Amino acid sequence: MSEGKVTTETVKAMKEKGERIAVLTAYDYPTARLMDSCGIDIILVGDSVGMVVLGYQSTLPVTVEEMIHHTKAVSRAKPRALVVGDMPFMSFQAGPADALKNAGEFIKKGSCEAVKIEGGKMRCETVKLLVENGIPVMGHIGLTPQSILSYGGYKVQGRISEQAAQLKEDALALENAGCFSIVLEAVPWKLSKEITESLKIPTIGIGAGPHCDGQVLVVHDMLGMFLEFTPKFVKRYANLASTMKEAFSDYVREVKSGKFPDLEHSYE
Repeated sequence: MSEGKVTTETVKAMKEKGERIAVLTAYDYPTARLMDSCGIDIILVGDSVGMVVLGYQSTLPVTVEEMIHHTKAVSRAKPRALVVGDMPFMSFQAGPADALKNAGEFIKKGSCEAVKIEGGKMRCETVKLLVENGIPVMGHIGLTPQSILSYGGYKVQGRISEQAAQLKEDALALENAGCFSIVLEAVPWKLSKEITESLKIPTIGIGAGPHCDGQVLVVHDMLGMFLEFTPKFVKRYANLASTMKEAFSDYVREVKSGKFPDLEHSYE
């Protein structure tokens, strides 16, 4: 684990040293505090909040205001980890100027230290503008959830040669545009390995195999709290849904029966 506050320069140096980068999503203060105490390197305030917290069917309805609200909550934990705010659908697609305005809001109001933007070569002008104005950018290629309407669903990207070639081009273009790292999502592991070895900046895999420089998971997935569906790449490190249901059921039973509260939990 790297010592001291993690910055974008720290993250790039970790690749050079061969140190793996541990990334998780968080959307609130207590979760950010807990995971930061365990040595997480990057906390991504992902637009996945729309599905796992806000109850949307996809990430598309998530607004800038909602993202900043959750980013502020995570930033208040003052984590050692680098805090990255995920720019939601239509907060950057309209053009670089619009993206700069919204990214500035993430930094000023959300108090994050970088933003994440989905897309490849088409986003390079935007990435350059943000970086030139002091806003670090994490790229995101492969399966980009904000493009699921174009993909026709959540599908692995890069299995055919044309897609693979495009992803390689996209990764190099984003690096040249100034990204400090790139998320590779739902990409075949051999392709991820090629891309990772071709870049000077680190790759963060999610469903992209073991050869990326780091890994990220959605916290509700890895804790077993989001049960609607589980992607193949998710490893559950706990099953909190069953633990929580048991606790809720015990509480209801004790309240109904009059067992809680007892005098131990009452004031004289």
